Amino acid sequence: MIHLEWYRIFRAAAHRGNFTQAAEDLHMTQPSVSYAVKQLEESLGIKLYYRMSKGVRLTAEGEALLDYVERSFSELQAGEKKLQALKRLHDGELRIGAGDSVIKHLLLEPLHAYQTRYPGVGIRLSHGRTADIVRRLKENEIDCGFVHLPVKEAGLDIRPFRTTRDGFVAGDKYREALRHPLTAEEISGYPLLFMSPGSSTRSFVEKWFAEQGCPVRASMELGSVDLLLECARLGFGLAFVTRSFAEEELKEGRLFEVSTAVPIPPRSIGLAMRSGMPLPLAAQRFLEEFMEEPGRTGVGHGAQPME
Repeated sequence: MIHLEWYRIFRAAAHRGNFTQAAEDLHMTQPSVSYAVKQLEESLGIKLYYRMSKGVRLTAEGEALLDYVERSFSELQAGEKKLQALKRLHDGELRIGAGDSVIKHLLLEPLHAYQTRYPGVGIRLSHGRTADIVRRLKENEIDCGFVHLPVKEAGLDIRPFRTTRDGFVAGDKYREALRHPLTAEEISGYPLLFMSPGSSTRSFVEKWFAEQGCPVRASMELGSVDLLLECARLGFGLAFVTRSFAEEELKEGRLFEVSTAVPIPPRSIGLAMRSGMPLPLAAQRFLEEFMEEPGRTGVGHGAQPME
């Protein structure tokens, strides 16, 4: 077996042309240098040096080997430099996935703060539904993701991260008619604006209706919360959304919340990672500095907690 240390000694001796001087540079004894070179020559089965009256000189084969050794050590030094840059977050990449609304309302502000503090780290933000995020995690396309719970997936570590509250919102067109709490059956009589089929939010609201024995059909199926809110504001119907995503519209009176006779249970957003795999330093630092620890409330650095 050839040891990397032998190549380091071979390289130093080649630079110096003298085993004694190479030993001094390496803080070794001259016999140790001679022994290492001899071991390397025996392992390779070829003479690398020939002795002269005042030192040593590389053979033609030794010259050929030195070229590769120099390039190898240069690559190793570049690798060490790269690791130090990654360690100091002067380099690297943060690969994170979430749905559009979670990105907008939960991640944008922390990501902006992270980018400001660590401008050398690239941010690769991947959007998609919970199923998409799970797939990308398992295929190592992202390092961590935010998903709507419940999710059970082998090979992933998924921890509750934020509690959310969903509900129906509507515009002025329905304000007077919807001042009292409504049953699921009463709500189903209005035009309903839902996320498109396959989304976790759509599955959640359909389950809520089903638990009350009430069939439901969407009047509109849309792919983003922003479109749901705008259509609700324009009077197309009642939109089912995560309440905190509509906070601004509710506060400014462009939308109002519809009360339900049967409370809509809270939901959770989870932080998903691959089981048994340490997060890259860039992702670790983002979660430590800019997002609150899973299982606790609130978020750091000025971001608002989700309801």
